[in-house]
Amino acid sequence: MEPEPPLFQILVNQKGWQEYDVFKRRYQEAARELADLEGPSSLATAPPPEKRQFVRWVRGEVKTAPRSEARRVLQFMFPGIPLGRLFAPASTAGTSPDLRGPTESSLEGQLDYGAEDVVMAAANESARFAARAESSNVGPHTMEQLEADIRRIVTTYPNRPVGPLFSEVRALRDRAFEFLEGRQPPQYTRDLYVAAGVLCGVLANASFDLGRYDAAETQARTAFMCGELAGHNGLRAWVRGLQALIAYWDGRPHDAVRLSEAGGNFTPEYGTAHIRLASIKARAYGQLQQASDAIAALNSADNMRNGMIAGDDLPGGMMAFPEEKQLFYASSTHLWLGGDQHLSDAEARADEAVCMFEAAPPESRRLGEMSLARMDLAMARMNRGDLDGAALQVYDVLGVNARRRTESVRKRLGQFGRHLALHPARSTPAAIAMREAIVAHQEQIPAELPPGVTQ
Repeated sequence: MEPEPPLFQILVNQKGWQEYDVFKRRYQEAARELADLEGPSSLATAPPPEKRQFVRWVRGEVKTAPRSEARRVLQFMFPGIPLGRLFAPASTAGTSPDLRGPTESSLEGQLDYGAEDVVMAAANESARFAARAESSNVGPHTMEQLEADIRRIVTTYPNRPVGPLFSEVRALRDRAFEFLEGRQPPQYTRDLYVAAGVLCGVLANASFDLGRYDAAETQARTAFMCGELAGHNGLRAWVRGLQALIAYWDGRPHDAVRLSEAGGNFTPEYGTAHIRLASIKARAYGQLQQASDAIAALNSADNMRNGMIAGDDLPGGMMAFPEEKQLFYASSTHLWLGGDQHLSDAEARADEAVCMFEAAPPESRRLGEMSLARMDLAMARMNRGDLDGAALQVYDVLGVNARRRTESVRKRLGQFGRHLALHPARSTPAAIAMREAIVAHQEQIPAELPPGVTQ
């Protein structure tokens, strides 16, 4: 019997990195991005593993921990998976010895990954369901409970740690799939497809927040297919917006524009989906330095907000696009465009967004979005020389993100740190303290609140 392959081999095969030259290129790209986000700059030029070392990793022939730079890069390439599990046989990865240094914890990330990569496994399950659906036994009380559970999840999502919530949403999605595979009365079929699509959309958003863009895109495709089968324009438009958002954060602004425009082909009867699409498109145009297109998209979002009919055809919560979120999308757009006037506009909009986020009761604050608005405000203030004002926002974000980590906030902190390192006041005690706090935060194990507990 052949020995079981290590989890590392399975994952590189899934990602198409099994050839050494491909893996080497991906490794170097990850090292450069990690150097930009967290430092030190020397990490960008650290030598990749030699081919014979890569072959040993693939075979699971690992006796000692990789060097410290390689550990950091590997953890960045395979987020949430401890090295002891990465190089162990897949079926025993959950009980393998820890190959990391003595100061590193054996628990990483917000999910407990064992033999199975939980996020990608969930994405694959959604994909398999999509294939079956293209080729039950539900009554009104069942649907009422399912819809109530969905409303609770989308309402509490912005305030809860992502990892513990992921398993709860996945279980509820599985229940919706099971209903659809049964023999429900025809009048419930559309509602079930909408429910399944919303839950896949939540899983896509959670996968995105965990930094798993590949899994997020798979979940989003299944969510969109459910919207197609239900003929639900609100869901289709929202999912296209999520896909555009993933492309924006993945550094693909042209794709973000294309997906935003594609979402505009689906016209919900009411709600905020199109305002969100226009706002995402504005940020993507800002990233592309297409100022006139970016401002036109912002104006379009404003006009739609002014003419919006109250209510939404989706369950609200994380799927709604409130005014404060639109404001910080506008601030991000102005930051991309740069210049004194855009910088002033960015600061004003970010400041207003933060005030609106803070006005919500603590148990219902949208923590990740509020943190991103604070990072926009910090960047604007730093660029006009107000380091003390920037520091107030950064330290608040560090405290919140230690309890509810998301990939987007982690990236923004890294970008801020990189810009701070180039600032004329970078050698002042305030700047040095901020940079050290950001680096320490990026290296620490994330703290979690128990499921359902708010701060």
